[in-house]
Amino acid sequence: MSSGKTFCRIMVLAVWAVAAVDAAAENSEIARGEYLVAAGGCASCHTARGGEPFAGGAVIETRFGDFYPPNITPHPEHGIGGWSDRDFIRAMREGVRPDGAHYFPAFPFTSYVLLSEADVLAMKAYLFSLPAVERASRPHEIPFPLNWRSLQAIWKLFFFRREGSDPARYPERGAYLVEALAHCGECHTPRNSLGGLDRDLWMAGTVDGPEGETVPNITPDSRTGLTWSVDEIVDYLRMGMDPDGDFAGSLMADVIENGTARLTDEDLAAIAAYLKSLEPIRNPVGSNG
Repeated sequence: MSSGKTFCRIMVLAVWAVAAVDAAAENSEIARGEYLVAAGGCASCHTARGGEPFAGGAVIETRFGDFYPPNITPHPEHGIGGWSDRDFIRAMREGVRPDGAHYFPAFPFTSYVLLSEADVLAMKAYLFSLPAVERASRPHEIPFPLNWRSLQAIWKLFFFRREGSDPARYPERGAYLVEALAHCGECHTPRNSLGGLDRDLWMAGTVDGPEGETVPNITPDSRTGLTWSVDEIVDYLRMGMDPDGDFAGSLMADVIENGTARLTDEDLAAIAAYLKSLEPIRNPVGSNG
C-alpha cells in the first residue's frame, strides 16, 4: 500500500473519530438538557393537556390576568427555532425576549436568573432537538394597563434580583434545584399587591396561587408547615402520594408527572433535605394542617 493511500485512510479515520466524539458530546448535552427541563417542570406549563409537547400550554389564571405559556418547540415562526444562544440565555436569565420586550413574571425568570449558563444552554440543546410544531402561541389576556410590557422594566427595579448564578451560593445541590431550576418559591411564596415575592414568607404558602388555588406551606413549621420526613417527601415527589395515602392533584400532579418523578433518588433527597433545612414559618394561610 502506498504511503499516500495510507495517509488518506488515516485522515478519514481521524475525521470519523472526531465526528463520533462530537456526536457523542452533543447527545450527552441533549440528554442532560432533557433532565434539566424535566427538573424545571417546563412541560407542566408549556404543554396543554392532549397537546403536542412544549407547543404551548393551557391558561394560567392569576389575579393579574390569564397567561398562556408559549410554544417553545424549535419552529422558526411560532416557536423559538430562530433564537440564538444569547437570545435564549437573555430570555431565561433576564426575562427579555429577542425583540427586547419584557416577559411578565408569570414566566419564572426571577428564579431562572440563578441558573448556570451551562445548564441554560443544555436546556436549549434539548428543546432544539424536539420536533418543531406549527402552532401559534395564544396572546395573554391581561387588563389595561397591566398588559403594557414596558411597565415590567419598572417592576424589575423593585422585585428582580439580577445577582445571577454563583456556584458558591449553592454548596448543596438541593438549594440549586429548589431555588433556581424547579423554582418552587414562585408558587409556594406569597406575592405582594404588585406581584413581587414576599421573601419574608419564603415557601410559607399562599391562598392566592395560580388558578386561585391554595398552595401549602412547605417550611418545616410544626403546626402549619411540612412535617414529613425526608423519605416521605421523596416518595411524594416520586409518586405523588403523601404519608396519609392521598394523591397530589391539579397543578402539583402535573409538576410531579412531568418533573420530579423523572429525577434521580439523589436529587429528590437533596430537595427534601433543603426543605427540611428551611427556617420554619408559621403561616395559617397556607397551612398543611
